[in-house]
Amino acid sequence: MDAAILFADVSGSTALYDALGDEQAFALIERCLEAMSASTAQAGGRVVRTIGDAVMAVLPDADAAASAAVEMQSEVEKLGTGAGPRLGLRVGFQFGTVTEERGDVFGDTVNVAEWLGELASKGQMITSRQSAQLLSRPFWPVLRQLYSTPMPGSDREVELLEVLWKGDIGERTAIPASPLAPQRQILRLRLNDRRLSVGLDRRKVTFGRDHEADFPVRDRMASRAHATIERRRDQFVLADHSANGTYVTQDGEAELELHREELALRGHGWIAFGQPRATSVEAVEFSCESA
Repeated sequence: MDAAILFADVSGSTALYDALGDEQAFALIERCLEAMSASTAQAGGRVVRTIGDAVMAVLPDADAAASAAVEMQSEVEKLGTGAGPRLGLRVGFQFGTVTEERGDVFGDTVNVAEWLGELASKGQMITSRQSAQLLSRPFWPVLRQLYSTPMPGSDREVELLEVLWKGDIGERTAIPASPLAPQRQILRLRLNDRRLSVGLDRRKVTFGRDHEADFPVRDRMASRAHATIERRRDQFVLADHSANGTYVTQDGEAELELHREELALRGHGWIAFGQPRATSVEAVEFSCESA
């Protein structure tokens, strides 16, 4: 059968538990899951399963998936207006053929939808161009082109689009489209005596306390697999996978903390792991340059 598959998870739930404590945070996550389920039902779909702080839902078409995603974001944001970290969802959806068995769904469409959700930042909803082309006219003004990137384990490139859901997107850790950026870029990285470049030959670098990381980090606040930088077309995307966050200082801007979020690097700056650069043991210097 053909259906839209949607994955949504509460971004930054670890920070939520740290800030509110287990009992209060668990109750808030439960309210988020209830809101996500209600939004799915309102759009004519159903939640297939709940995984921790995330839901997987099946909906009849792309419009229903986009409508459910917008409603989810709005309702979850309202739940976070009190004390504690700002709440937001990472959402990905894809329309295509799925196999249904005993109430669950399987297939490539499910895999793509889950991957799209992993690419999204807090407060962001991502879909493929294939699915975006199925959206009706009312959604066209709120579509923003992002970039193309290959699926993991595949040579197939997927063109990504974002569904905007509110006017002010300035606070989001989003990856902007940059049509005027040079087509060939190099990201130069330096930590102590170690230097690497991402761009023409190397697509990805890893950071962490693991000795097999491309950049082994000695800071005790760093995680074993702390962060990665991946080249996606003409952009270099830093992704935090850690317990204590990654701190980025780009020249001329205030230091930014990422917690299980992504950021497109630009210009020159510094990356610290697990704590702000001012107190960190060491930091990686980066510089984006035209090839």
